[in-house]
Amino acid sequence: MGSWFWAPEYRQARAVCAHLVAAIYLLGFVNAVRQFRPLAGEHGLTPAPRFLRAVGFRRSPSLFHLRYSDRSLGAVAWTGVLLSSAALLGVVSALPLWAWTLVWLVMWVLYLSIVNIGQIWYGFGWESLLLEAGFLVVFLGPAHTTPPAPVLWLLCWLLFRVEFGAGLIKLRGDSCWRDLTALHHHHETQPMPGPLSRFFHRLPGPLHKAEVLANHGTQLVVPFALFAPQPVANVAAVLIAITQCWLLLSGNFAWLNLITIALAFSAMDDRLLRFTVPETRDSPLWHQALVLAVTAGMVLIAHHPVRNMLGKHQVMNRSFNALHLGGTYGAFGTVTRTRYEVVIEGTSDRSGESGWREYEFPGKPGDPKRRPPQVAPYHHRLGWLLWFVAIAPNYGRSWLPALLRALLRGDHRIGRLLRHDPFPDEPPARVRVRLYRYRFADRDQHRSGAWWIREPAGELIPATSVADLPG
Repeated sequence: MGSWFWAPEYRQARAVCAHLVAAIYLLGFVNAVRQFRPLAGEHGLTPAPRFLRAVGFRRSPSLFHLRYSDRSLGAVAWTGVLLSSAALLGVVSALPLWAWTLVWLVMWVLYLSIVNIGQIWYGFGWESLLLEAGFLVVFLGPAHTTPPAPVLWLLCWLLFRVEFGAGLIKLRGDSCWRDLTALHHHHETQPMPGPLSRFFHRLPGPLHKAEVLANHGTQLVVPFALFAPQPVANVAAVLIAITQCWLLLSGNFAWLNLITIALAFSAMDDRLLRFTVPETRDSPLWHQALVLAVTAGMVLIAHHPVRNMLGKHQVMNRSFNALHLGGTYGAFGTVTRTRYEVVIEGTSDRSGESGWREYEFPGKPGDPKRRPPQVAPYHHRLGWLLWFVAIAPNYGRSWLPALLRALLRGDHRIGRLLRHDPFPDEPPARVRVRLYRYRFADRDQHRSGAWWIREPAGELIPATSVADLPG
């Protein structure tokens, strides 16, 4: 194979990128261990067995078409935890090339199997992004082989789609991105604010406009420089990584920012990354042929995201195939101006006239005196979907009644997803779902201990007992 195929000056880039993707796989598998069964398990809010009966393997490829049980889900997730831990610790990198390829391929198949039956709980863009990045890392090879340039190009192409797609959807979507006022609202209304979000929200208006301009430059101009000669590509990758660190500080977006940083490292050569890596040798012919075949396949399906980005009706976070490869990405094409929060309450009073106490969810705003926590890169799926329900109540139609039923029955599986259960000993007689308007406390209010000021904004579901709910 010609010298164009090899990229020995990207050995450090390969090492950092692979380790970060392994860390994110670990987060994803741990997340499945802790959350999948109460959300989509045999007795979950949207049971996976029911979903599997309704869809075929071709539409949703998954090992669980052979048989699903909560025990088998646990076996798959824990196997993923072990393999991703080994990759993160460098054990997999010391293996022969064929073993590296096999281990990373198994991780991809295991996580694909979970995502493809996770339904609404796994409908986030960063799930597909992890699967696509994880698939490409399969072909990077371990530390003792020379990195193949085509795979690094594909990783840069994935990063380009993430950034450029997000930039385009903002310009085409909400006018506040065009008039530079988006960040007057976004830090306060984003799905899961972090401990510094109030600080960012209260920055001066001109600085907010400067942030938006910098965002447009980073997402619409800088990505093209990823394919420029060095050191231009290094500069572009560093700018993208710095922007993602800024986003990490200003909010909680699961592992979206971390995986984007991982992809940015794929464009940084050894002049920027300076640490010791072993000497490498070219991989055998079978691996070179495999890399070329995968590259050709990814080029063939590239027309889907390109057509989407260039089209007038661009969509965000869509996979064009069941393998979650060659997808399109983007976020916050629309920015909400007012923050609403769903608050679920329960009472032991069977009449429902008094004694209402609130359930607390990790990550999600609730108690106005509670500081927004730092939860990213971990992903609290239920809290994220409750944010969508506050915007469009129909979003919870398929699972919110099941959640209320589980709370009324004192389901311990759902209890593990809560930050605080006000009924630890005996389930409530009734629950209800209320809507509040939230805004960050001003300086004087914050001095008195408040992080949020909230006002009642209506009732989504009135006082309800088990007998009132179907199922």
